[in-house]
Amino acid sequence: MITTIIDIGNSRGIRIPKPLLAESGLGEQVELQVKKGEIKIIPATIKVKFIADTLLLSEKTLAADWDRPEEDEAWASLQ
Repeated sequence: MITTIIDIGNSRGIRIPKPLLAESGLGEQVELQVKKGEIKIIPATIKVKFIADTLLLSEKTLAADWDRPEEDEAWASLQ
């Protein structure tokens, strides 16, 4: 299929016909890979492990840093 690159705001893009999109099986998020002379559109993979590690780190930090006596004293002086 031949199409035209169009202006979209300050960017350029193409319209992907609905039947082509349906046939491709692509979801809402995609990854663009570039090689000389081509742009490849592939399904995005979410790095769940990275997200889970970040959440665990946040929980550990909050648990260690949340309930400190000096904070209670500071808040008490404001009440």
